Amino acid sequence: MVKKVRVLLFMISLFLIVSAVSAQSSQIYVSNSGDWEDVYSVMLYSSLSGTQGYFLVSTRHSTLLINQLNPDNEYQIISSSDNPYVVGYKAILESRGFENVEETRINNVNLELARRLPDNIDSFIIIDNSYGYNAISVAPYAALSKSYVLFADKRNINQVVSYLNSRNPSSVILYGQVDREVKTELESFDPEVINNGDRFSDNQVIVDKYQALHIGLKGSPKKQAILTNGEFIEQEIMSGVEPVVFIGRANVPDQVKEYIQEGDIDIGILIGNELIGSATYIRRELGISVFVKFAQSARAPTGSISPVEDLDRFYLPRYILDLDIFSVSYNRLAKRIEVTYQNKVDLSAFLKGTITLRYDDGTQVLGDEEAIFIDKSEFKTLIYDKKSDGSDIDPMQGNITAEVFTIFGESKKTLEYTLRKTVQVDTIDILDSSKIEFGKVLYDRRSGKFLVEVKNTGDVDVFVNLEILDLLINDELISVGADEVVFIKKGESVFIEVNVEMDDQDIEDNPIVRIRAYYGERERSLVNVLEGEFSYGFTGLGYLTGQVLKDIGKNAILYSPLVIILILLILIAGMKKKCPHCGEINNLRAKRCKKCNGEI
Repeated sequence: MVKKVRVLLFMISLFLIVSAVSAQSSQIYVSNSGDWEDVYSVMLYSSLSGTQGYFLVSTRHSTLLINQLNPDNEYQIISSSDNPYVVGYKAILESRGFENVEETRINNVNLELARRLPDNIDSFIIIDNSYGYNAISVAPYAALSKSYVLFADKRNINQVVSYLNSRNPSSVILYGQVDREVKTELESFDPEVINNGDRFSDNQVIVDKYQALHIGLKGSPKKQAILTNGEFIEQEIMSGVEPVVFIGRANVPDQVKEYIQEGDIDIGILIGNELIGSATYIRRELGISVFVKFAQSARAPTGSISPVEDLDRFYLPRYILDLDIFSVSYNRLAKRIEVTYQNKVDLSAFLKGTITLRYDDGTQVLGDEEAIFIDKSEFKTLIYDKKSDGSDIDPMQGNITAEVFTIFGESKKTLEYTLRKTVQVDTIDILDSSKIEFGKVLYDRRSGKFLVEVKNTGDVDVFVNLEILDLLINDELISVGADEVVFIKKGESVFIEVNVEMDDQDIEDNPIVRIRAYYGERERSLVNVLEGEFSYGFTGLGYLTGQVLKDIGKNAILYSPLVIILILLILIAGMKKKCPHCGEINNLRAKRCKKCNGEI
């Protein structure tokens, strides 16, 4: 028995020695940068190198992190030359007893680390750094497949192509939305394109690729996944140990529910507690176990009982939508409910609402069958016809409340935000008799604008808000609105401009445009809708001349006094008088003749 114990102790000691030697021989990378692209690149490079990576999240964190590091290891600090958290981080580590420390200051960390990759890494994933969540989505697959992620846009694509040509890649994936110039320049590499128009669908495609690769390597799919929303970098996310599944911020989109129900994932790891509502829904309704990873042990204990610290997370730029109810009214004359939403941020969105009306004699539930577009900073009124009770008497009287439950998001499929609100319903008696018609639809290549003629054919002045829906721009469906609500007097017509940059390919992809106008007598209650599909022409000299003449006509009254004064000054300055002595023509203001010097 004693002999067995000695053998066991010897084996344990040998294992510890080998582990220590291995730890000392491997180089550990630390990111010292305030730019998320640098942090992401260092963490991914660490995973591809088979070592641990760390990153700073603040200046204070630079000393706190030291308590987590082993002085016996070898460290390579990658510091941003433009935006480091700490200047001279190497000296700080050395003052704490770290002997094997190197520090490199780099301007373009993503591309510079790519140049340092070993030759056996020849697979690449290309994304646009405007969409940080895409980087989080592909990180586990990149780590598992030994692929490096490159950030590319129209400004640096030549550098990226030059680098790829030097590597002769075996695989290139274009993930998410990228500039058309990027697609064009990378065509020679025959890339696989993953872009379904929303980040949840793209995420599910990359998770499927992760699972297929995991089956090939391990013989079975991964049963555990990280649940997140792609808003921060964290060590486990970058390790590639499990895939990342996007679940939505406050609401789990239908496509996510279906994906989890039909997939192989049995356990979800929620990193952070911001999405606890969505994770709770997944646990209760979809039947998988959910664990929350929200803290770590304190690295600088201050008492006998060690507190916990928040996880080290580097947050990415986020696009946070904010929608609110401006008003809910019951129009007794029109017998309909008018719900006005306010988009409170400078980002467009889609919404889908359910309104439960409660009044003295009953309850009614109204809502949207499809997601509705609402432009940035816009007020939008949606109309719901009151359900008839079969009598001429209106039962919807007295105190009326509306319980609003609206889901919204950045696209029709990604309705991940939730608006819940109970409001008092105002009663109004208004008939809106405004009428409009569409006229010419033109596109101005020079300015990148659609010009839609709208005619006021009614007996009252009208306010119009114009939208062009489901344009295919750079292989992505988008909807855009006019910059402002336009006022049109009765009997007049106006060309309303909608900014849409389109190149020749986009024009070819959109031979017909779908136009929708919300209009009405009240600027913030555009209760009428007109929609149609139109082919369009292009602007020419006739249109430009007409606009110039129209602008001149609009400003004639304003500037006519100035024009008259200017004409009079020119006439006065040009008047002459004749010398009575010699007949010489002199300036009107001259007192003596310039020829005979006689008085005039």
